[in-house]
Amino acid sequence: MERAGGEEAEAGMPGAERGRAGDRIRAAARELFYRRGIRAVGVEEIVERAGVTKPSLYRGFASKDALAVACLQDFDAAFRARLERFLDAHPDDRRAGLMAFLADLAERTARPGYRGCGLSNAAIEHPEADHPARAAACASKDVLRARLVAVSAEMGARDPGLLADGLLLLIEGTFASGQIFGADGPARTLTRIADSLISASLDRPVPPPPT
Repeated sequence: MERAGGEEAEAGMPGAERGRAGDRIRAAARELFYRRGIRAVGVEEIVERAGVTKPSLYRGFASKDALAVACLQDFDAAFRARLERFLDAHPDDRRAGLMAFLADLAERTARPGYRGCGLSNAAIEHPEADHPARAAACASKDVLRARLVAVSAEMGARDPGLLADGLLLLIEGTFASGQIFGADGPARTLTRIADSLISASLDRPVPPPPT
């Protein structure tokens, strides 16, 4: 009876209110999934945190997996927006924009409660190749890798793919080391290492022939 009553009440909710309920569900799930992992968090806990009922959740998301994918898409959008914001701040100097992004990343890893990258965590948590959460996480990483190749090419790298892979390894390593070592770990050297890697990867001018 309780469930039916909840369904009737929510069926009469205006669309804006249902939309706000969906936003609360998504926000609650993002926080819980990030802090504890997707598998460890149940639907009951999500709806309790969001202050809604189960029918409200399933009206917006076909399953917990669908909700997890939506949250991973949110993580992806936030990460990409942050990267592009730093790049856009230096439209004539891709290297400066990338270094600013990496400096911000290193600072974020030192904050209390840092739990790494929600997308990387989801890929590790779900090893099954056909799991929706893994597919969403890996798709995001593919896009990031391609973006780093493009940025590396714009910086003048001799081998943009090689530099991009090196930068991606540094970024993923920073996600992990921030959780393990905290503020005094290897992440504090991220910008110095990245700068050296970039310098070693750029085309050097050809010296003029001797006269």
